[in-house]
Amino acid sequence: MTTSPVADDAPAEIPAFPQPRAAACPFDPSPELRGLAKWGPLTRVRSWSDSTPWVVTGHAEQKTLLSDPRLSADFSHPGFPSPVPHTGGKREATDLSFVGMDDPEHARLRRMVSGAFTIKRVEAMRPVVREMVDDFLTRMLAGPNPADLVQALALPLPSLVISELLGVPYEDHAFFQTNSKVLVSAVATPEERAAAHTNLYEYLDQLVGEKLAGPGDDLLSGLGRQITAGELTRREAAAMGVLLLLGGHETTANMITMGTLLLLQHPEQLARVREADDPKVIVSAVEELLRYLSVVHLGRRRTALEDIEIAGRTIRAGEGVILLGELANRDPAVFPDPDRLDIGRDARHHQAFGVGTHHCLGQPLARMELQVVYPALFRRVPTLRLATDLADIPFKYDAVIYGVYELPVTW
Repeated sequence: MTTSPVADDAPAEIPAFPQPRAAACPFDPSPELRGLAKWGPLTRVRSWSDSTPWVVTGHAEQKTLLSDPRLSADFSHPGFPSPVPHTGGKREATDLSFVGMDDPEHARLRRMVSGAFTIKRVEAMRPVVREMVDDFLTRMLAGPNPADLVQALALPLPSLVISELLGVPYEDHAFFQTNSKVLVSAVATPEERAAAHTNLYEYLDQLVGEKLAGPGDDLLSGLGRQITAGELTRREAAAMGVLLLLGGHETTANMITMGTLLLLQHPEQLARVREADDPKVIVSAVEELLRYLSVVHLGRRRTALEDIEIAGRTIRAGEGVILLGELANRDPAVFPDPDRLDIGRDARHHQAFGVGTHHCLGQPLARMELQVVYPALFRRVPTLRLATDLADIPFKYDAVIYGVYELPVTW
């Protein structure tokens, strides 16, 4: 593989990939991460494996590259810039189903589940989700004060929603939440991650088998029917189940807590959410929170299949590429005064869910849940406040999906 030369405006020594967040300002990208942008929209970093993938910091360049079929999402490519070590030195493309595949296989598998996440289907779920939120808040208000918002609302709500959509028994939530936590950890060992993935895969495989024997009106039963029709293998169905179960609760749970915490730090913005009569205000607030927080860390990762010229750089075939959404979403060329939280701004062009063929399948569901949760929480509990100092909150600096481990609140 031919390596691209270091550009004249590149750092003299390639820096290590930096910590995404810093305790000094837990809502913003770390100064070290932001410092990468001073070298232009593309630069290099040194990864844990001593490889030197490209990092893309610019919003426009990320949008272009994420839509470019010459970048591969296949984990099995030798140059793929994996964010963490894995057993055997690499991840199998089937580990997380179609997320780690390219078209046409990616498109074939994605089409089999995309119907469950259309805007029309998701909107039909909104009244049910409102009832779920109301029930969780009623239980929280009837219980101990202070309470941990993570356990009272943020984690159980999306877990219940995705469980009912998939046909997964919610009473197993402790099991899948525990194993999911290991999979999104940036500090778990390769062996721990492999064991957690095996646990979830075997669990979903068993559920798929049960759906084959006695199908219901849920997504896993739909996959079972596709297995029976010869359109899908049982292995593919179980792997998709792992992906959807993991993705369906982890990111939304962390957005609920981080969005709540951020709004508590901005009471004037919080008041606009609580008092809004126009649903468009809530929609705008959710988009701005998604932009500002960008909870998916360590970037979207790809490998170049061919040489790609962009922003005066040449990404050579075989080189790894890391696209940092948290920096694209703070690009001042797209979002004026990007470090200011403004729920009235037009933040729809953020890249919290990615772009291109691999954009997040579940984004309509995540958006709907957040649009329901924030106003319901602050209207039902108008005196909600932190029960501890911000400095004492345990942030997930060691996780691929950023958030907090606990959020003590009182009212």
